[in-house]
Amino acid sequence: MKWEGNRQSDNVEDRRSDGGGGGMGGGGGGNLLGALLGGRLRMGVVVVALLGGWALGINPLTLLGMLDGGSMPAGQVSQQPAQRPPADDRMAAFVSTVLADTEDVWTDVFAKSGKTYEKPHLVLFRGARATGCGQGESAMGPFYCPADHKVYIDLGFYETLKNQLGAPGDFAQAYVIAHEIGHHVQNLMGISAKMEQMRSKVSPEKYNALSVRLELQADCLAGVWANHAQSARQLLDAGDVAEAMNAAAKIGDDALQGAGGGRVVPESFTHGTSAQRQHWFDAGLQSGTVKNCDTFASRNL
Repeated sequence: MKWEGNRQSDNVEDRRSDGGGGGMGGGGGGNLLGALLGGRLRMGVVVVALLGGWALGINPLTLLGMLDGGSMPAGQVSQQPAQRPPADDRMAAFVSTVLADTEDVWTDVFAKSGKTYEKPHLVLFRGARATGCGQGESAMGPFYCPADHKVYIDLGFYETLKNQLGAPGDFAQAYVIAHEIGHHVQNLMGISAKMEQMRSKVSPEKYNALSVRLELQADCLAGVWANHAQSARQLLDAGDVAEAMNAAAKIGDDALQGAGGGRVVPESFTHGTSAQRQHWFDAGLQSGTVKNCDTFASRNL
């Protein structure tokens, strides 16, 4: 991926030295599973949310609120001034550059439809981080919080993506960011609010099915970004698309559940199968249009 020397975003907050993110809603810290189980949520709901959030999606705490018919308390967000990443931090520079490119693409796309794109912030953190959606933890993987319009990522996730999930490559890493920005686009379009309204109206199983469509749409929007970035700036090297498609395959619900001989439970899927994730990323990549990403209207995912 040709990214070096390109513009870097000013909307990256380096919170890696903040020393943790505080407790859940003012109630003290503790570990994620302890907080979840202490709230007596159904174990199946916990598993669905953790798996769904970890595999490149929205904050699992948000999913838990949706799936269990309630809302998770917001964390105590740090008031310390945000720092810019060090100039010699190569991975932070990469993330900042990809974020800047998504800003350029979506600002243009929104402008062409007569709308204004609100640029999100991307927060670098380590360990744990209080967010507008509750306490975020590194084990969740990257996530987007619709409440504060921020993407959160512990850069150590990229080592997990490469070494444990078998999805190396800089464009695979860019796909991760583009997917989360896809959730921001959905939020600005009002899709996230509609999902929120549905949480108390349908069963957990039906909400899982809606979540799959939400996640596949974010994959498609990541493909739309890649299409425009390539057309405008020729960012892609040979093999980059294959890296993203491989990453999409490795994080499909069926692939994650089946890893290590686990049982695949389709009714618990929240992100879609490997084939579905590849299909919808490619749909956005080939068309470059948001209208081709209407997974909610599609009969066949």
